[in-house]
Amino acid sequence: MQTPYAVEAVSLSKSVVSNDTTLPILTGLNLAVPQGERLAIIGSSGSGKSTLLGLLAGLDTASSGKVLIAGEDIGVMDEDCRAAMRARHMGFVFQSFQLLGSLTALENVMLPLQLAGRRDAQTVAVTALESVGLAARATHYPKQLSGGEQQRVAIARAFAANPAILFADEPTGNLDVATGEAIIKLLFDLNAQNGTTLVLVTHDMHLARRCQRVLNLQNGVLGEITIPDNSGAH
Repeated sequence: MQTPYAVEAVSLSKSVVSNDTTLPILTGLNLAVPQGERLAIIGSSGSGKSTLLGLLAGLDTASSGKVLIAGEDIGVMDEDCRAAMRARHMGFVFQSFQLLGSLTALENVMLPLQLAGRRDAQTVAVTALESVGLAARATHYPKQLSGGEQQRVAIARAFAANPAILFADEPTGNLDVATGEAIIKLLFDLNAQNGTTLVLVTHDMHLARRCQRVLNLQNGVLGEITIPDNSGAH
């Protein structure tokens, strides 16, 4: 039976060892994200938000507990299977953009499509760049693009394969206010058009207010909070 949840975490814990001391980052965390939801995860610096996102996306492995993507336990998969799962279901937007400097904007967007064996990679990538208003910059390299343009390329890359889930780690963290607002609008417009489940890690309360639900990560556990003026969710 198909699960109503795009992402689930069950008793998820993560610890690291430093100087022979075990430091807990996440402790018995539980989370269920319905398909199509816009979820913001907030928390103080060092609270483990990025660690949690990496675990949910299968980029890191938990110390205990499990992560389910569309009902499938990614913890029992080997790295090749997790990579295939990411290619099928997920897109990523990172604060630092993570574009390859030796590739043009178009080639950066094409790369994950090519790795997934898509023969229509170029056509899809061109359409994705058009959707973020960068068709005219397709042949430019990252160093020739502004920060906002680089982030739009990263968003085009994330949405190009029409992923079921988009993870975004501080997507506006390196941008000025005006550019950040444009990126927020772009993220939510694309989310609405594609029905994508959106999981955001952010310290930006304006961005958090645009989500349907906001969770606060503190002392390794998640708590739901209510933020006034949630007018962006509709």
